[in-house]
Amino acid sequence: MEVMIGFALRTLRHRKAGFAGAFVALLCAAALVCACGMLLETGLRGAVAPERYAGAPVIVAGDQSVRRTVGGSEGKSKTKAKPLAERAWIPASLAERLRRVPGVERVVTEVIFPVYTGAGRAQGHGWESAALTPFTLRSGRGPRAGDEVVVDARSGLAVGARLDVVTGEGARSYRVTGVTAQALPGQATLFFAPAEARRLAGRPGQVSAIGVFPQVDVSAALKDVKALAHTGDGRGTVEFLDAEKARATLVSLGGALGGTSLLVAVLVVTGTFSLSIQQRRREIALLRAVAATPGQVRRLLGGEALLVAGVAGLIGSGAGVGLGFWLRSRFVALGAMPEHLRLVVSPFPVIVALAATVLAAWVAALLSARRVIRIRPVEALGEAALPAARLPRARTVAGLLLTGGGVALTLLLSALSTEAASSPVTMLTALVWTAAVALLGPVVARAATAVLGPLLRAAGAGGHLAAANLRAGSARLASVVTSLGLMTAMTCTILSVQTTMGHAAQEQAGAGSRADYVLGPRVPGVVAQALREMPGVEAVTEVLHTSVRVGLDKYGAQAVTADGLDRTVDLDVVSGSLDRLGQGDIAVSENAAGRLGVAVGGRVSLTLGDGTPVTLGVVAIYARGLGFGELTLSHALVAQHVDDPLGTLLVSAPSVSRAAIAGAAPGAVVLDRAQAVEAVASNAGVNYVAMGLIVAFTAIAVVNTLAMSTSDRSRELALLRLVGTTRRQVLRMLRLETLVAVVVAVVLGTGIALVTLAAFSLGMTGSAVPYVDPLGYVAVVAAAAVLALVATVLPARLLLREHPAEAVGARQ
Repeated sequence: MEVMIGFALRTLRHRKAGFAGAFVALLCAAALVCACGMLLETGLRGAVAPERYAGAPVIVAGDQSVRRTVGGSEGKSKTKAKPLAERAWIPASLAERLRRVPGVERVVTEVIFPVYTGAGRAQGHGWESAALTPFTLRSGRGPRAGDEVVVDARSGLAVGARLDVVTGEGARSYRVTGVTAQALPGQATLFFAPAEARRLAGRPGQVSAIGVFPQVDVSAALKDVKALAHTGDGRGTVEFLDAEKARATLVSLGGALGGTSLLVAVLVVTGTFSLSIQQRRREIALLRAVAATPGQVRRLLGGEALLVAGVAGLIGSGAGVGLGFWLRSRFVALGAMPEHLRLVVSPFPVIVALAATVLAAWVAALLSARRVIRIRPVEALGEAALPAARLPRARTVAGLLLTGGGVALTLLLSALSTEAASSPVTMLTALVWTAAVALLGPVVARAATAVLGPLLRAAGAGGHLAAANLRAGSARLASVVTSLGLMTAMTCTILSVQTTMGHAAQEQAGAGSRADYVLGPRVPGVVAQALREMPGVEAVTEVLHTSVRVGLDKYGAQAVTADGLDRTVDLDVVSGSLDRLGQGDIAVSENAAGRLGVAVGGRVSLTLGDGTPVTLGVVAIYARGLGFGELTLSHALVAQHVDDPLGTLLVSAPSVSRAAIAGAAPGAVVLDRAQAVEAVASNAGVNYVAMGLIVAFTAIAVVNTLAMSTSDRSRELALLRLVGTTRRQVLRMLRLETLVAVVVAVVLGTGIALVTLAAFSLGMTGSAVPYVDPLGYVAVVAAAAVLALVATVLPARLLLREHPAEAVGARQ
């Protein structure tokens, strides 16, 4: 073993260029896996330091999870939990119970509600909860009357100033009676008189949190209520609910992206090693001819792979840490991750990335060399000189099995109707189809050469040479087509998944929108009432958006006022009616009705955004769930259970001008019907950033493969020059070969993407016709062609600078 490792070291030293492509591919793979591991670990173990609650040792707050007990293996049960969309409130009477616990020194109640000023959004609180930070006054006094407010140090206001504030109760002017000496870095803060704060919060008899200053454990006092005691960084999770939601997103995103990255890495690295070993067939054959055993050759190739992967994995894992921080910055900028959620940095992602890279390289090397190391010594040189005319049986069987797997995954994908379930399966389906094409690549290459050969021969001497080379080098063409096809398939799939969903949602929103104007994004209910009283206004619908849980499954929901709903929205009701949608009723989209197994007259038990359980009767089934939400509930019900009761207004007023509507709703953005429909779009930025890394990885693999393929042909190109072929003819031959590879790869990649997207679209939208942006598709094809030509022509020009006789002699 030591002998073969030493031999591997000498081989690497004298074949640096041959291993450069594998090294780069493995380095990128390690960086991707490490960065994804950091996201996943942050989702599992990330913590948020408290700001507002930093001064209270214990914060008692509502349980922010929906919990269900399910049966496990061997008769054991386990409890699963999913996060709520809104803040869970707790009874105010719990504060008195905590005060009676021996050892509790002080109890401070807290209410939180959103307020909007000219400077933007702030958090409103009662002045009694200032002790939780603690806030102290720099000037003035605390609020006492209902029209008084204390502002924080960042506001720039002075005592005596007037401040216009918009809340769920409408707009009102308050007089500043005090300015605090502190300001929180992550949130603007306003303090109201205690009674006014409770009125504005709109939750009589409830509080959002309770600060406890105890000398003992207070958990025993919470046993019969849905409340939890939080200490340390746990207080931050109560304060910043968006951080807890982001953690759940990071777990799913990091896991899916990491798994996809690893599969792409295996596919790319296998292709790279396969091409590298094809280039060394003569060298390996000579080893077999001089009595090297298959085991020794296997150890040599495995040792080379381990050495290259070890170095690439170490460097790539280090780069992956930097990539993880860059990903976090992009997610924060896109609003998918809060600034105060710290990225977890530990050795585990680095170790996993290194181990995964080394294992992928070792397996890829052995799989790629399987046929070469098993031939008999007496056949070795002949085998090296004349590659096999047909695929090995094992490779054919594996390719057919993966083709069957692709069919099975495609059928499964067409039956998935939730984005959470379909997203990982979509990427996996495209990868499995690509892997099947990779295994059956030589057969595909020979078929493509047979079809395109006559066209090439019509292009002169360069075309004749290109056709002959492609016919003789089908294995090389297959390696290039696999990399290009993977890039095309992955890029088209990633882009078109988002455009398909966005286009379907916009189509449904456009077909179902009847309102002349849409006002938003945060309009109080008093404005809706004022508009209803305006002459010429036929109907005003108040709309809130939230999410609810049915069991542990999450559903997007809209809450609407039923009066005049048919004049502002057409949900395309297929059964039942929305005329009497009340607080005890629910309308369900066809997709959701199928998943829930309900019909008109049935009952749905669900958990509202703040954890309140309700059972509602189904009054209607509608078709336009993508454009308007999977569930439709009563506005009066949902407004009591969301953090921000300010929503949008749909106004039917064909005879009223836009200016008149805007005048009745100062501060609101007024959109007409076309503008409102255009604004309906999915937040695809996070997916584009995350999956774009995989596209970049495959693009690097394309450049690697083509550069390696071209560099290995120096002797062939030199011989062509010696027999009279000009530099121009050689370059034309290479360009034509590359264009053939691009055409075949684009056709295969597009076919894989279309099959995958058709199944995705059928499951998610009910139509098997996905939406592909024509300009985006042209850009993908153009990028593939440019990458392929640059990666071929540049190495070729460098090779052609060398004198042909010297090139042939140097490589004998």
